[in-house]
Amino acid sequence: MPEYMIFFNDEWVTEATDAGWQQRSRDVRAVVAEMKSAGVFIFTGGLDNDAQVFHVEPGGGTPIFTDGPYAETKEVIGGFAAVDVPDEASARYWAGRIAVACDWPQEVRIFRTPAQIPTPDADRAAAAASEANEALSRRDH
Repeated sequence: MPEYMIFFNDEWVTEATDAGWQQRSRDVRAVVAEMKSAGVFIFTGGLDNDAQVFHVEPGGGTPIFTDGPYAETKEVIGGFAAVDVPDEASARYWAGRIAVACDWPQEVRIFRTPAQIPTPDADRAAAAASEANEALSRRDH
């Protein structure tokens, strides 16, 4: 089955009282329990905005770790759920349940399958096909 990531940006989080946060927490735990019962739950998590962040780049075969540059977490992702569902409609259903439980927007993205991950050979084949299509299009006009 396809796997989807349902996530939110920290800047989308709406204000709430302490009681409101407690209710949201109960509502989200209930949705997660339902996801587990339905067999679609993979993982949920939230990022700790106060924790140390580091950046890693390939350094000619040796990773190089630095304190930056990096995207501000609040601008990227605040928390997420990974689900294993049969189709987009199911991903939308769970994203809707999470959005209502949290009371803020969610975004949904499908994970690539191994077959969708680009390879040099696939990139060359796609480029050749694109060039062939363009040549046919020019010839027909």
